[in-house]
Amino acid sequence: MSLRSTRREFLTRTGLAVGAAAGVQALGVPAVLAERSPNSKLGVAVIACGGMGGGNPDAAADQRAVALVDVDENILGRALERIKGRAPGVRTFYDYRKMYDACGKDLDVVLIATPDHHHAPAAMRAIKLGKAVFVQKPMAHDVAECYALMKAAKEKNVMTQMGNQGHYGETIRLVAEYIWNGAIGNVTETHTIFGRNFGGHGKRPPSKPVPKGLHWDEWLGPARFREYHDGLHTFSWRSWKEFGTGTIGDMACHNLDVLFLALKVAEAKKYTIECLAQTPGNDEMYATDNHLLWTVPARGDMPEVKIHAYDHGGLMPKAMKDVQEQYKIKFGECTLFVGQKGLMRSEGTAGGWQFIPYERGKEVPKPPKVLPRAHGGPVGDLFWCLKNGGTPCSDFVTAAGPLASFALSGHLAMAAGVGKKVEWDVEKAECTNLPEVNQFAHREYRPGWEL
Repeated sequence: MSLRSTRREFLTRTGLAVGAAAGVQALGVPAVLAERSPNSKLGVAVIACGGMGGGNPDAAADQRAVALVDVDENILGRALERIKGRAPGVRTFYDYRKMYDACGKDLDVVLIATPDHHHAPAAMRAIKLGKAVFVQKPMAHDVAECYALMKAAKEKNVMTQMGNQGHYGETIRLVAEYIWNGAIGNVTETHTIFGRNFGGHGKRPPSKPVPKGLHWDEWLGPARFREYHDGLHTFSWRSWKEFGTGTIGDMACHNLDVLFLALKVAEAKKYTIECLAQTPGNDEMYATDNHLLWTVPARGDMPEVKIHAYDHGGLMPKAMKDVQEQYKIKFGECTLFVGQKGLMRSEGTAGGWQFIPYERGKEVPKPPKVLPRAHGGPVGDLFWCLKNGGTPCSDFVTAAGPLASFALSGHLAMAAGVGKKVEWDVEKAECTNLPEVNQFAHREYRPGWEL
């Protein structure tokens, strides 16, 4: 089977459309459900109204839009204009802290699509108020924040969701169900191409006046103060350690998601990460051209697996090139599963999948459906669960947190450099053999912006 789409088409299709995703039943019922019916309207706040959050004001207006927050007056104005007439009484803010103070009692759920350095501070404030929260991937800026959000979400018993859109489609569960049914035998090796190359090693650009309408102090938020300069707002912040999470933060929660579920990586209590190649960055920007290797020990009836990840297609290994040549196919963003009985690939953002060779699919029996399916894309599924019960498909505790912390642990190996193997203890949340790299698992916050 092969389902092809561009990433942009796939994100559009799955934003609020009916889809499918893995999930588990909730052990407790959040307070928001106590008097909620499927037809009632949710009180929604939107934090960041452009980019990946561009559709969130409309999602809020389809419910009961309480507040819109954005540090850019131009983006905020366009969002407000778009939902004009559908959101009576909606309030606007440049600082989400002030929004929570003013509107906290009116909220049921908060939708967050800020740059990565704001994800955890914005989400934690919602969780502490007992509100449901959606956050774009990755759910946090570093491993420590992932653990903090998982812990808080569990303690507060609130519904949470991460925006790794492929987690809501059919591909991720079909690949998992086929692998669990023995379609390609034990998987001992995978290769994933992320398809980006964020980072660099140049000097910080010269300071410039803050553009009109941009609230710079609020844009910086928890990060250390610096003068405004090019290469940050609205997109290129991903390359900077202070604000983004590099290629791995942008793409791993998409392109490692299928293998993370299918190979039950979350069951591993320890694993190692090694950077096999990179072009070094500097103190402010991430290394580029990374080839990372996670070695995950046996889990249950699954053997040890070596998970290779490459920033971009220019780093494609011989193993993938040989498969391309033999089967006359072309790899872009994807994951190649190497099993003892055959090969499979999942396309970027779980946009499609296929057996290699394609004809093998005719020989393999279709597996039983054992994973629950979703009720919409990331936001739609969260809204459905808030009104009807159940656990959102990419909730922090059971899905997003384990995946995001696994992905972001790659930063420790990138920081350690080529040839050093990082031994990671999942339960202790620390590197046990190179303690000096643990500093890269957390960060400091400007006063007033702490978690």
